[in-house]
Amino acid sequence: MGDLATQAAGARDAFVRHFGKAPHIIVRAPGRVNLIGEHTDYNDGFVLPVAIDRQVVVAAAPRSDRTVHLYALDFEAQSTFSLDDIRHDEEQRWSNYQRGVAWTLQEEGVGLVGLEAVITSDVPIASGLSSSAAVEVSMATAWQLLSEFELDPVRLALLCQKAENQFVGANCGIMDQFISVLGRRDQALLIDCRSLGYWLVPMPRGAAIIVADTMKRRGLVDSEYNARRRECEEGARLLGEHIPSVRALRDVTPEQFAQHAEKLPSVIRQRCRHVISENARVEGAVAALEVGDLVSFGELMIASHQSLRDDYQVSCQELDVMVEAALRIEGVYGSRMTGAGFGGCTVSLVTEEAVPAFREQVAAEYEATIGVQPQIYACRASDGAGEVGNE
Repeated sequence: MGDLATQAAGARDAFVRHFGKAPHIIVRAPGRVNLIGEHTDYNDGFVLPVAIDRQVVVAAAPRSDRTVHLYALDFEAQSTFSLDDIRHDEEQRWSNYQRGVAWTLQEEGVGLVGLEAVITSDVPIASGLSSSAAVEVSMATAWQLLSEFELDPVRLALLCQKAENQFVGANCGIMDQFISVLGRRDQALLIDCRSLGYWLVPMPRGAAIIVADTMKRRGLVDSEYNARRRECEEGARLLGEHIPSVRALRDVTPEQFAQHAEKLPSVIRQRCRHVISENARVEGAVAALEVGDLVSFGELMIASHQSLRDDYQVSCQELDVMVEAALRIEGVYGSRMTGAGFGGCTVSLVTEEAVPAFREQVAAEYEATIGVQPQIYACRASDGAGEVGNE
């Protein structure tokens, strides 16, 4: 795992080298992994993510003018813009996330100072751990401290989502920014994606969260993601003809679905079955965590993967091989793909004693089958965004 103190020191040193002075603040915002509740968010459903101890770190200092100077340490790239003229940077496209945050904060009526910032991250990019939300939330946190404005944490998360949706142009749900802001150490966060209500759920002691990166980047995800959204909307519309209260698939109980499933076209039926059963699995998973029942939680994770593979059809060979290899390890409660699918990562819940065997055996089996060496991270649930040293 990356060490936060080392990461923060690297950002501080890079800031001194690049800008010739010390930063005023250093902030972090974590990536996340979703334990269960996949493709439920845009159906007004429930998700259960944790913030992880991998993060974006920003070292920053205010300027007396309206200019923003950004330096991405990991890319050794820079981008500059004025807060009075925020446009896309087609060459340094990584900077559009920071630009989007500035744009959406000012749209909200927040007064921003110009700043200089060094950005560095140990959240893997394009792997399903939400590096983009961590970038957005870390920059919003830096601006909040330097510009000294008050903003409710939920509103901050929503504005970061708006930046990604409307400025960057990526159609993400609210989960990623929400957990990056509101995560808590050793706790998962149940989020109701309709009401934006949220509840902390303690993670039992003695269990480790392992994220395994297949190293396959998600080439199909945009077109397939949009297709799944359309299929779910059509399913909700058709079910709504028989169940008047239905606005989204979240409103359909498993019993109601069983009653009306045969009225749906086969593909729509599969998509609806996944979402409706997944919402029920999230609720069951929370109940299991609340009594420390990791065996039941693991069984729900396995069922979630099977549903994503068979009904939602967003898995792939790499994800399936990784999950199957994990489930052969003694001490693994459950394993599933996490994120949009077609690549990216799996998440597994294991005993702490099983972590070394998992690292060795799953990596070896995956490499033997796929021919690629995976990245495997043992994570713990971490705090949401804050100032380093004052979290």
